[in-house]
Amino acid sequence: MGSPPSPPTPPLPRPARSGVRTRTRSRFSPPFRLALPLSLAFALATAAFTTGCRTYATKTEGVRGAWSAGNVDLALKSFSDRVKRDGDGRDGVIWRLEEATALRAAGRFEESNRAFEQAEAKMAQYANRARVRVGNETMAAITTPANLPYEGRAYDRIMAATYRALNSLALGRPQDARPALFKAYQYQQDAVAENARRIERAQQDAAESSHASTVQRTQNHPQFQHQVDSLYKPSAQLQPYAEYVNPFSVWLDGIFFLHQAQDLSDLERARKSLERALAFAPDNPFVRADLEAADRRLRGAPPERVTYVIFESGQAAIRQQVRLDIPIIFANVSYIGSAWPVLQVRGGNALTLAATSAGSRVNTVAVASLDRVIARDFEDEKPAIVTRTLVSTLAKGTAAFVANQAASQQDEGLGALVRLATLAYQASVNIADTRSWTTLPKEFQIARIPTPPDRRIQLLEGSLPPVDVTVEDCPANLVYVRSVGGNRPLQVIQSRLK
Repeated sequence: MGSPPSPPTPPLPRPARSGVRTRTRSRFSPPFRLALPLSLAFALATAAFTTGCRTYATKTEGVRGAWSAGNVDLALKSFSDRVKRDGDGRDGVIWRLEEATALRAAGRFEESNRAFEQAEAKMAQYANRARVRVGNETMAAITTPANLPYEGRAYDRIMAATYRALNSLALGRPQDARPALFKAYQYQQDAVAENARRIERAQQDAAESSHASTVQRTQNHPQFQHQVDSLYKPSAQLQPYAEYVNPFSVWLDGIFFLHQAQDLSDLERARKSLERALAFAPDNPFVRADLEAADRRLRGAPPERVTYVIFESGQAAIRQQVRLDIPIIFANVSYIGSAWPVLQVRGGNALTLAATSAGSRVNTVAVASLDRVIARDFEDEKPAIVTRTLVSTLAKGTAAFVANQAASQQDEGLGALVRLATLAYQASVNIADTRSWTTLPKEFQIARIPTPPDRRIQLLEGSLPPVDVTVEDCPANLVYVRSVGGNRPLQVIQSRLK
């Protein structure tokens, strides 16, 4: 027989109750709930601190003043200092473009070309890299689009290559100007596809955002559409070029290959470029004369002895910031609104230069308006600007709402403290991306004159003293004149085109 079953084990006695009641703390207990809004507020404040509260336009205000006053050395020092500090940072491209322009104005053409090449290489790196920017773009969404690296715009690339070609001619190295002009042409060809990718990327970012439906509703809101139309009406009034092109770069390509032609294909390229430039400046008699000269060369006529005068005048439009209250409502958010970039035209109308030689006088005529080039780029980028600004505004509004709501459920004093933190956060990150190449001219003008027998040309601008120039004894000369306006002295750079 088996053994009898063991008696059941008696239950353990309960511990005696004490005077203090104990319980397990849940993860939603007051200390945790107190830490949550504080940690959110701290995170927002940290984001605001790391962002700063100054736009690029504000940062460059002082150096732009020096540049406008003709103080090239001071402007160059400021830009070079920035490159040393931030040349590898998110604004490295734009600082190098500014430095390269100032180096060119200072006559340091070799160094200018190196700076332009570095800027172009970085822009190419951004253009060719894979889409692995999720971290950067997320940070930009809750702070400001200006936190994204400045990747360069199409007109930045085109003008960088164009200036490299001009620097190479000033250095007496036309063989280096040739590939630079090839680059400028290629950049113009790539611009349309690049703009399409830019818009597609912004739309994809919006679609992947948790606020996609709100972004779409806002874009369709009549009040918002009216606000955006009013905001960007001035840039549309700049009469952007119909297609993405820099007519000055196209014209320079034409006269270079006209006078540096190595074979028939170079002459055909020259004719095509000049025909294209004339389409954008149909009233310019000098472009028409160049096109006729190209036709004569193609028929076997010898090249003419000619001197070109290029006049770089004024200061191009830049981006500035304006505030816009958009019809999006978040309950309990202390500060809402959005910062938008707009184009600001500078310096009024461009001046005109007169060139006299052998008893005759001609005035320069516009071949390209960089204001219109920049306006074309801005109009093309506008859909991406609208989408990205809305996504960023919603992300920041949501972050502030979550922090404020969590705090208000705890304590009135805590709620007030967190609302102050989110207010500071909203104010500090409500910044538009105003990065743009500020040292570009407003307009390029040209004149074309037969080289006089004594090779002497006198340049006149407004009330400034005349500038006497003796050009080289060569088939084709290039006299490059720079003015930023007012009564600043002219800068003259001479080159052999042939």
